[in-house]
Amino acid sequence: MVIQGLLPMLSGFAAVQALDLFDALPDVFLFVKNRESRFVKFNKAWLTMHGCATAADALGKTDYDYHPPALAAQYVAEDERVMRSGKPLRDQAWLVPDHTGMPRWYLCTKLPLFDADGTVSGLAGVLRPFDHAGNAPDEYRRLTPAMEYVLAHYRRPISVADLARRAELSASQLQREFRRLFGMSVGDYVLRLRLLMAQRRLRETADAIGRIAADCGFYDQSHFTRAFKAHTGLAPQQYRRRGGATA
Repeated sequence: MVIQGLLPMLSGFAAVQALDLFDALPDVFLFVKNRESRFVKFNKAWLTMHGCATAADALGKTDYDYHPPALAAQYVAEDERVMRSGKPLRDQAWLVPDHTGMPRWYLCTKLPLFDADGTVSGLAGVLRPFDHAGNAPDEYRRLTPAMEYVLAHYRRPISVADLARRAELSASQLQREFRRLFGMSVGDYVLRLRLLMAQRRLRETADAIGRIAADCGFYDQSHFTRAFKAHTGLAPQQYRRRGGATA
């Protein structure tokens, strides 16, 4: 892809002008984010996808302004992994709804952007629909009903058997497909999503820990605290006091 060859030769947001070339590619959705995961650059196709009339409508916004919180949390967490590691992430499959709410599978590539001193200052990314990526989307589409159910009902108890029925697969087939396509079990995905939502609540609200635990689908506060510390290295209160910074 053009972006994979172009961006490594450019540094930081000096690269952004060159990205205007992507306005000529209607089936590629380009975005650039700053270190806080706020959008600072996009091509016309991305603006149309997100229902924006002008660039000013999107400047400085985040994924939370356009997508359900459960999805936005995953996109932003992935941004942070790319920027923290300084390493690109290529062809990650994501279920992304457009401004009408219609979900569609895309391949996403994200590359870190660096300042002149080598500091990561943001990232650039592209989304490509599967039907323009040379890969059949059927294997991902099969999981869409299960994924959509988890995104809408992560606060409630969720069984693998129920998700498998929604995907018209056996429980073992669903587990196998999740591991093959996403590198994790169904249970790991549900837990990861719940923890991401809890992290956002801890950063952005003063809600009691017990309330957050219940709202994010954990059995009780103790269960939540154990899972949270195993995931982040910090207890929920420590994470909150640090403003969301992990150990």
